[in-house]
Amino acid sequence: MKTMDPQKILTGPCTYESLTPCDLSTCTKEQILQYFENSYSLNESIFTVIASEKAFYTCPDRLRLPLIFYYGHTAVVYMNKLLLAGLIKERINLEFETMFETGVDEMSWDDTENYRMGGSFKWPSLDKVVEFRAQVRQIVRRVIQETPLEIPVTQESQWWAVFMGMDHERIHIETSSVLIRQLPIHMVHRPMGWTIAPKLHGDGVNKNVLVQVNETDVSVGKPRDFPTYGWDNEYPEINKKVPAFEASAHLITNKQFLHFVNTDGYKNKQWWSKEGWQWCEYRNTRHPAFWVCEEGCISNVGGTLSGHSHCKPVNNNQQDTENQSNGNLSNGVIGQENGNTEQLQEKYRLRIICDEIDMPWDWPVVVNYHEANAYCNWLGQGYRLMTEAEHHAIRDPEPSSSEGASAEFSLSPEKNKKYNINMQYGTSTPVNMHPPTEGGFYDVFGNVWEWTEDHFNGLPGYQTHAYYDDFSTPTFDGRHNVIMGGSWVSTGSQAARFGRYAFRRHFYQHAGFRIARTLDDSQDPPVALMPIINTEDQEFTIKLADVDAHMTPSTNTQLQQEKAVYLCRQLLMEFNTQGDNYFQTLLSACLETMQRHGSEFNKALDIGCGCGSMTFELSNHFQKIIGTDICGQFIDAAEKLRQNGCLSYHQTCDDSPIAKQPKLNCNSHTNGDTHMVQAKVACKFDQTKIGFKQFTWLPNELADFDLVIQRSLHRVQNKKAWLLRLGDIIVPTGLVIIVCTDDWTERDIMPTVNGRLKLVETTKMQYKEDGEEKSALLTAWKKA
Repeated sequence: MKTMDPQKILTGPCTYESLTPCDLSTCTKEQILQYFENSYSLNESIFTVIASEKAFYTCPDRLRLPLIFYYGHTAVVYMNKLLLAGLIKERINLEFETMFETGVDEMSWDDTENYRMGGSFKWPSLDKVVEFRAQVRQIVRRVIQETPLEIPVTQESQWWAVFMGMDHERIHIETSSVLIRQLPIHMVHRPMGWTIAPKLHGDGVNKNVLVQVNETDVSVGKPRDFPTYGWDNEYPEINKKVPAFEASAHLITNKQFLHFVNTDGYKNKQWWSKEGWQWCEYRNTRHPAFWVCEEGCISNVGGTLSGHSHCKPVNNNQQDTENQSNGNLSNGVIGQENGNTEQLQEKYRLRIICDEIDMPWDWPVVVNYHEANAYCNWLGQGYRLMTEAEHHAIRDPEPSSSEGASAEFSLSPEKNKKYNINMQYGTSTPVNMHPPTEGGFYDVFGNVWEWTEDHFNGLPGYQTHAYYDDFSTPTFDGRHNVIMGGSWVSTGSQAARFGRYAFRRHFYQHAGFRIARTLDDSQDPPVALMPIINTEDQEFTIKLADVDAHMTPSTNTQLQQEKAVYLCRQLLMEFNTQGDNYFQTLLSACLETMQRHGSEFNKALDIGCGCGSMTFELSNHFQKIIGTDICGQFIDAAEKLRQNGCLSYHQTCDDSPIAKQPKLNCNSHTNGDTHMVQAKVACKFDQTKIGFKQFTWLPNELADFDLVIQRSLHRVQNKKAWLLRLGDIIVPTGLVIIVCTDDWTERDIMPTVNGRLKLVETTKMQYKEDGEEKSALLTAWKKA
C-alpha cells in the first residue's frame, strides 16, 4: 500500500504535546489562540498515524463511520457553535457542514451498519476535506483575534462557544485514536515523535494489594462559576458520603486478566451479566479486543473490511498457554506466582495505535464494562468495580473549588507530570510507573479510564447548555456507565479533576478498571442507578441491599416521554378525542398568518409534531412537509400512520407503563385493563410529500422552509436551544410561528432570537381541550 505523506492532512504544525487548559478568569487572547492552535493541530496529528489515504474511507468499527468523517467532523462543530453564539454570520460549505455534522450512535452491539459506512455513499476527497479544515481554522483564528474579550469567560459568554469547540476537538482526539487502533495493522505506521512507553518499570508488578479507605465525605461536580471550561454534566457541585471500602492499589493489568482468559472466563456464562453474555456470544469474544492471538478471531471492523481478523499466526515459535494458571487471590493480594514477565509463555501480543508489540503484562488491561464486570464475578468474594464517589475518595486531598483555578491540577504542567495524560506517551504505561496518591493508589488519573458501577446521569440541579443541548442528555438512559480519570491520550477537560464521561457497556475506549468491595456488608456502596424506560425486570450487576434507595430518575426530562403511557395519551389527544379542536385551530391560524404576510407554500417544518395529526393536514397545503419530534416512539407511530393511514394501540385505564408496542390494523377489543383503540388519519394525504424524523436538536439538514412551526417549547428541556436556529432555516420570505408557553412569552423569546428574527405579529388563539375553553399565544416572526 502506498504510504501517504503525513503533511498532506495537516493545516498547521504536527504535534503530540498538549498545552494546559486556559484559566477563564485571567486568560488573554494570545493564550486562547495558542490553545486553539494546539487543539486543532493535536487532532490532525493523530491522523498522521494512518499510512494511506485509502484507510480514511474504511470503517475500523462496524458501528462507526469511516475515519474521513471524524477528520472533518470537529471543524463543523466549530462552525455550528460559533453560529449559535453569533460570533460568525455565514457558513462556508453547507454540504460539508451537513455531511460531517452528525455521527452514528449505536444503541447496541448488534445494530445494523449505517449506510454512510460504505456501499454507494460518496465521501468527498481527502484534499477537499483538508481544504475545508484549513478554512475553518482561519475563521476561528479571526474570531479569537477580532472578538472583544471580557474576563471572566462564563457559561453566558459568547466565548463559551469557542472553548466548547476546542474541548470537543480534544474529545475526538480520543475517539479517533480508539478507531485508528482498530484498523488493520498494515494501514498504520509509527510517525516521528510518537513515543511508546516501556513495558516494565523497575522490578515489575508482582502484587496488587488491596488498600482500605475509611468512611469519608467527598465533593462531586463543579461550581458553575469555576474558571475552567466544563461540560453540562460536570455541574453543579454536590457532596456525597462514602462508606468504608477497599480497592486495588493498581489498575488490573494484562497479566492479571490473563488468568481470567486462561480459565475459560469468556466461555463461562456464570461470570457474565445477561446483557454481557449476549454481547460475548454475539461477538464470539475470546479475549480483550486489543489482544492479538493466533486463532484468527474476527474483528469488529465494518464495510469493506468486514471479516478482517487482527488475530493471525505470527512466526515467533510462541507456545500455547491455554489453561496455564499464573496467579491467585489471597490475603488481600492479587498477584502472580511467576512475577517475572519473561517466564510467561506468551500466546498473546498487544495492538497499540500504530504497532503490534509483545504483550506488556504490567500495562493496564483495556476492556469494556461487561468484561470488567465478569472479571469481578470470577474473582468472587464480593468484588465489584469502583463507584464514581469512591473514585473521588481514593484521590489525593483536593483543594476546595472555592480557591479557583489553583484547585484544578490540569492547569499545572508540573502536576500533570504525575500522571500518564496529555499524550506524554502514545500508549499506556506500567501501572507502577507513576507515583501513588497519599493513600497508596496508582493511576487515579490517566493511563486508562476506569469503568464504574454508576449509571451516567446529570447531578442534582443539572442544566443543559443552549449551545449543545444534547451533549449529555441522550446518555442519561440507564444504558451508559460512568468512566473516570482519563487516559494517556486525554487532554483538556478529560484530563481534569471534574471530568465525567460515559459510554455504553459494550463500548471500547482506552478504559480499564480496578476492583473494590465494601467493608461493611450492612452499608451499600455509594452508587447511582437509573431505571431504563419501558423495561421490566431490569438487570443490576452490583449487589445492593436496597436497590430502590439508589435509583434516581433521569435528569433528561425529555426521556420520560418515551414511556409507553405517553404514546397512548398522545395518540388519544391527536386522533381519538371528540370535541377538542386544538390542532385544527392551530393549523388554521398558521395558514391565515402566512396568507397575511404573503409567504410561499412550498416547504414546511413542524417542530414538536407528536404523532403527526397536524403534519398530515399541512401536507395538503405544502409541496413538502417534515415533522420532527424529540420523542422516538411518537415518530415511530407517525411513520406507521404515514405508511398505513391507521394505527391500533392499547389504551390503559391508568398510568401504568404499557409494555406492548402499538399494533397495526387490529380491531378494537377489550383486553383486561386495556383495550385496543384505532388512530386514523382524518384527511387524505400524499405520503411521498411527508417525512418524519426524530431530532434532539435542529441539524443543518433542515433548511429553506417557507413555514416553521415551533410548538414543542412546553416539552423541551432547554427552550433557548430550540429557538436559536429558527432564523437560519427559513427562506428570506419565510415565517416562523412559535406557540408560547405560560413561562415563555414573546418577551422571553426576544432576547434569544434578537438579531436573527423580528416579531411581526402576536395572536391569541382560542380552542377547546377536554371540553374547556382555553387560549394560547402565537407569535409570528420573520428574518431580521
